[in-house]
Amino acid sequence: MPGMPGSTKAMAGFTVGSLVVVTAYTVTLGSSGWLWFTWVVLGLLTLGVLVTRN
Repeated sequence: MPGMPGSTKAMAGFTVGSLVVVTAYTVTLGSSGWLWFTWVVLGLLTLGVLVTRN
């Protein structure tokens, strides 16, 4: 993602990493609505930061 500030890039990386963790949790232990809800909120926050920074 060229041109992104370091903090935005870190937030995007954290969001993708948390998606991997939530997916692994779901596969291993079963779905958790709160985990997915939290990830969606984090994803929307990240998207909002990306839109406002560009």
